[in-house]
Amino acid sequence: MRLPRIVAFSGNPGRPSRTRTLVEAIAADLARQRRIDLKVFDLVDAGPGLGVSQREALPLPAARLIEAMESADGLIVASPVYKGSYSGLFKHVIDFLDPAALAGKPVAIAATGGGPRHALMVEHQLRPLFGFFTAHVTPTAVYAGEGEIRDGVVTDPRVAARVAAAATELAHLLDTAEAARRARDVPPAAAAI
Repeated sequence: MRLPRIVAFSGNPGRPSRTRTLVEAIAADLARQRRIDLKVFDLVDAGPGLGVSQREALPLPAARLIEAMESADGLIVASPVYKGSYSGLFKHVIDFLDPAALAGKPVAIAATGGGPRHALMVEHQLRPLFGFFTAHVTPTAVYAGEGEIRDGVVTDPRVAARVAAAATELAHLLDTAEAARRARDVPPAAAAI
């Protein structure tokens, strides 16, 4: 049986970043619960030329990022907060995704920002965005402010608890999706036995 393919995407234009630390923390907690095949991307991995308007015009690095997200069994996505929302380039990447490829896909959402007033961005911006795609978003979203991640580590115990909860929920959603896939793959005659 193949390992579930997880793509973690940090919508931060810089590297290293607190946003990458957050998606890696969720992925690491998920990996402690079950074996996964993990790929982590930053916005910078899309390369230059992301500003095209047609998917066919995407440069190869950006096309590979989109394809990896669409073919993954689950996603961990995070954006830094800009002016109360996700970054424009993060949204531009999401706009290239085929809605059918995200339907029913397990997704954990997260964000990083400057302080507590940005915390609701995950609920008011990211959750509706992935709801549009009918993705299965974890009930727990994760937000980390400036003082809650230091030197590439989640240091705040409340944020760490939310990371663990989101990872556990993502593992459960992956199990549910896998069980549904196996049930669909059973031939009708075999299911009647």
